[in-house]
Amino acid sequence: MNYYDEIKKELISNEVNKKIKDYSKNKYELEKYYNVGKLLFKAGKNYGEGIIKEYSKKLTIELGKKYSVRYLFDIRKLYLFSKVHPVDAQLTMSHYRLLFPLTNDNAISYYINEVIDRKLSKRQLEAIIKSHEYERLPEDTKKKLINNKESNVVDFVKNPILIKNNNNYKIFSEKVLQKLILEDIESFLEELGTGFTFIKSEYPIKLGDRYNYIDLLLYNIKYKCYVVVELKVTELKKEHTGQIMTYMNYIDENIKSLEENKTVGIIICKKDNKFVIRYCSDNRIIAREYVLV
Repeated sequence: MNYYDEIKKELISNEVNKKIKDYSKNKYELEKYYNVGKLLFKAGKNYGEGIIKEYSKKLTIELGKKYSVRYLFDIRKLYLFSKVHPVDAQLTMSHYRLLFPLTNDNAISYYINEVIDRKLSKRQLEAIIKSHEYERLPEDTKKKLINNKESNVVDFVKNPILIKNNNNYKIFSEKVLQKLILEDIESFLEELGTGFTFIKSEYPIKLGDRYNYIDLLLYNIKYKCYVVVELKVTELKKEHTGQIMTYMNYIDENIKSLEENKTVGIIICKKDNKFVIRYCSDNRIIAREYVLV
């Protein structure tokens, strides 16, 4: 079999196809790359790895395009990658190049699904990989993903939560932490997971004759529930769970409708104390540490 002629034919066909509409172009391109990758794999097995370098030189001369050695190796990687993870046309070759270096199959599956569900660009995928988003998921969440179990509202809240400190604030307090979150509320909501929306900071509730203020009140559209967020710049303490539970109960009794699910509480703290959460009387409350970046 003349592997080179077959590879050249597939690549020429792909160049012609790039002129058609975008919605089908990527699917066709990935199919061609798969075919070329398969041929490159077989050629390498028959003639050795040096054949790819030879093909690279010939293709660049004959097609007038720089089909570098690295480019051809990436195409072959796509073929090998597809043996474990089916190629999806909602991801481009640029997406897949970011996934090739990853060695954890569960992490790769997670990132593929995130690209599809959140319609992430190549740059956005690169950002969440660099932030080790999958690695920051709770272990219970990873087990649910592996076993295809149904998730709940707090499963995808990262730990630690990354909060941008673009202005390099030195004097730190809960007010400063709140300010940093509000300066980039979209990034913060993405750290929490899917479906979170912002309602208000310093949300007032009246307990008896005194007003208390919830640091952040959110709502999760997907799970149809309010989410109370309290910020602490210290280690988690047992009184923090009592405080947030009071706020959650208030929202349930005075704000929540009958059709909505019970309110959830997230305590974001400098240092977690697993024993506090372990012996907390309400499993709707979770704690997450924060890290300034």
